[in-house]
Amino acid sequence: MTILKILTYPDQTLRRPTSELDNIDGDVQQMIDQMSETMYDAPGVGLAAIQVGWDKSVLIYDIAAADQDRSLQVLINPRIVDQEGEILSEDEGCLSVPEFRADVKRYSSILVKGVDREGRPIELEAEGMLAIVLQHEIDHLKGKLFIDHVSALKRQLYTRRMKKKLRSK
Repeated sequence: MTILKILTYPDQTLRRPTSELDNIDGDVQQMIDQMSETMYDAPGVGLAAIQVGWDKSVLIYDIAAADQDRSLQVLINPRIVDQEGEILSEDEGCLSVPEFRADVKRYSSILVKGVDREGRPIELEAEGMLAIVLQHEIDHLKGKLFIDHVSALKRQLYTRRMKKKLRSK
């Protein structure tokens, strides 16, 4: 079992857009497995490759409750091709933005296209929690964090707190 280090804000790697993955080989499969072990260990419901320092357009998620049967899902090169409505993601959090939660406006319904871990095309209609998780993780792949959706004041207060914490280490 290999648990990867999850990068945390203000690490600038998190701000870099990822590049598309062209070849799904054994190394990619191993990285996906390590990402899943890391996500479940954290624990989280989603993880983008950039959060563990891998600059490829890959995300994983599992929105099942911890006491339910887990079902890891993998999306490679995902993109939102349609969206509608608005929903408030209440108390949203992020493994890369520790000790911070906020309400974030998201689309209530999205259509995502990409490929699975075997390279088969996927078209996924998502609503509710799944739509929120996918938008959150796809934002990561574009170099965007969920705190970019909150007010500048809340973001500044969090940034100051984290920089102070880093200086005290």
